[in-house]
Amino acid sequence: MGLLAAGIGAGIVAVGAGIGIGMIGRSSVESIARQPEASGDIRGAMILTAALIEGVALIGAIVCILLALGIGQ
Repeated sequence: MGLLAAGIGAGIVAVGAGIGIGMIGRSSVESIARQPEASGDIRGAMILTAALIEGVALIGAIVCILLALGIGQ
């Protein structure tokens, strides 16, 4: 049961990160289309935010792996 929960948790983490980064990409493209002169600032903020989302997703995946292996119980 623990392995199933860890697998489902890892899947949810991956889907959540994918949706979040997709929303960031969509918003940044819309923003650059509206204000092309601010593309450098928008791109920098987008990359920083995507990196933070990936970091949280990685932590979530590691927690799921630790739960699956039974470490910390």
